[in-house]
Amino acid sequence: QVQGRQNKRARREAVLEDSAVVEVAPAAPVAASAEQVVEADVPDDEPGITKLERLCATVEQKGAGLSKTDLNALLDHGIHCVETIAFMPQRKLCEVKGIGEQKAARIYAAAKQLVPMRMVSAAEMLQLRRNMVQITTGSAKLDHLLKGGVETGQITEVFGEFRCGKTQLCHTLCVACQLPISKGGGESKALYIDTEGTFRPERLADIARRYGLNEEDVLENVTYARAYNAEHQDRLLAEAASVFCESRYAVLIVDSATGLFRTDYSGRGELAERQQALNRYLRKLQRIADEHGVAVVITNQVMASPESGPAAYMGPQVKPIGGHIIGHASQTRLYFRKGKGETRICKVYDSPSLPEGEAMFAIDAGGIVDAPDR
Repeated sequence: QVQGRQNKRARREAVLEDSAVVEVAPAAPVAASAEQVVEADVPDDEPGITKLERLCATVEQKGAGLSKTDLNALLDHGIHCVETIAFMPQRKLCEVKGIGEQKAARIYAAAKQLVPMRMVSAAEMLQLRRNMVQITTGSAKLDHLLKGGVETGQITEVFGEFRCGKTQLCHTLCVACQLPISKGGGESKALYIDTEGTFRPERLADIARRYGLNEEDVLENVTYARAYNAEHQDRLLAEAASVFCESRYAVLIVDSATGLFRTDYSGRGELAERQQALNRYLRKLQRIADEHGVAVVITNQVMASPESGPAAYMGPQVKPIGGHIIGHASQTRLYFRKGKGETRICKVYDSPSLPEGEAMFAIDAGGIVDAPDR
């Protein structure tokens, strides 16, 4: 009898275990199917870009539970990726139509999870700097002066008089950024914002032949926009942020950044307003560099600076436009001036890492090249 009771107990426990398995087993496929639905709804992210659709997921899945209407409102406000939200003040989200304080806090918390911004050691920062992509200028001597080329994720300002090579450098960078990384390129596209009407696609074709690249492919990989006033120039940055989320870009060029501000705001009466507008514009450029990791290259005009004393006998003195506003916004400032014949001279005017120095280069059909030795 004892053995019979033990057998019954064993059969009962086996039945209970089977039922437990039957009840628990279906839960796994349901969870898997839910994950599949979320992954199917969210498109693949571009390299370095987190799509806004990720915010449609639930809070448990590092989302904010947004609807399609909320996404459209963010897009209409000029927000095209999660990185933009992570880098902007939270109070700015409340300016978006249909976004209240609670929803803004939820969106901001999700963005912080999707785009973590943590403290790093100086050793990690040094390694990041070593792995940073630099775009060649086309001149080995100029690259040596810049310790590799134009840095990505930074603002580089080039100023100087007319006919000193600023626009030619911009054209060369548009082609050089399409080269393989091993050859000083970025394997990416370029966006060129022209405010002075000096962009010439035939120059890109000439430079492409120098590097042995297909001319049509090079021209297709350069996006061009002409700005006609300071407000239009500012609006183009919002469109640029949208373009950067659709494809991979390495360079954003603004030639020139100050020309339209200089003409649209005239006289001392509008000087303060001009500087504030310029400051906001440069801050947007820096935000694009931070969010998308592109090299932002801006050219700047100069003005005469008549001085008395010994400086008056040292040739014409010029100063960059924009004053301290643009001086603080740019990480690297380069001063171009004319040399003998087709040669030009580049001087490191200001940089947090580069020592003061000069390099000579030249301009020919292939863009920026090394100056001939004499």
